Amino acid sequence: MSTHRPDVLILVPAADEPRFAHSWPPLFERLAAPLRAQGLTVASRPWTDPVEAGGQGIVLPLLSWGYHHREPEWYARLDALETAGVRAANPPALLRWNTAKTYLSELAARGAPVVPTITLDKVTPEAVAQARERFQVDLVVAKPQVSGGSHQTVKLGHGDDLSGAPTGAALIQPFLPAVGEEGELSLFFFDGAFSHAVTKVAVPGDFRVQPQYGGKVSEVAPEPEALHAARMVLDALGQPLTYARIDLIRGLDHTPQLMELEIIEPDLFLEHAHDHGAAFAAAVKAAL
Repeated sequence: MSTHRPDVLILVPAADEPRFAHSWPPLFERLAAPLRAQGLTVASRPWTDPVEAGGQGIVLPLLSWGYHHREPEWYARLDALETAGVRAANPPALLRWNTAKTYLSELAARGAPVVPTITLDKVTPEAVAQARERFQVDLVVAKPQVSGGSHQTVKLGHGDDLSGAPTGAALIQPFLPAVGEEGELSLFFFDGAFSHAVTKVAVPGDFRVQPQYGGKVSEVAPEPEALHAARMVLDALGQPLTYARIDLIRGLDHTPQLMELEIIEPDLFLEHAHDHGAAFAAAVKAAL
């Protein structure tokens, strides 16, 4: 990294995470290109490295992959950024809030349309049975409260053991058949303005929509009801965001419901944006 002070510092995987060493640089360049087109200088730094106030214009943790495997270290880094007064595109306090998926219950309580969610300290057979009864479904999905990339996310039916299930604090949600049909809809907002959307559909027999599991990603024009649901999520949050990805899925009642609000390190799929990321770059520049 250059010794000059960049306008934008993108946080990338830790240097001691070799599994990410070859995958993040191309995505860094994809993010940096529209920023450079706005005349901004861009640099990278592992998210585990200290960031000093005034050392850069603004910090974006968009490639801070692996943080969910190092939860205490991640929270400590957010605390350090906040204490130092480092400017982040989305404030450290919101990044901390968004780290644990318990935020889903908070947004639901504020009126956002959210996939029904039970939070619990540990997944047990009794908890799974109670969730099936509460949701009136045969299949449920369990996932860690802090996770990424479908880590320790499992689908559980009657008689299934808990192999691969979360080992700590978790969520249980009803399994939604839409994941393998129309799929999950991701809507992208920059400075609160809608930019573009993609669908992510799981391969037959799977429920994970991420490309690494074979999920198919396609550009799509969202229906008005989906845009309205996304706006309800942003209204429930009630705070400005430089960037946000709102993942919706059609619920058991056939309405769009929030699966996840991603404001830390979502793939922005800028290759599917008609402006190739110009709105993203303009939002970042406006935050400087």
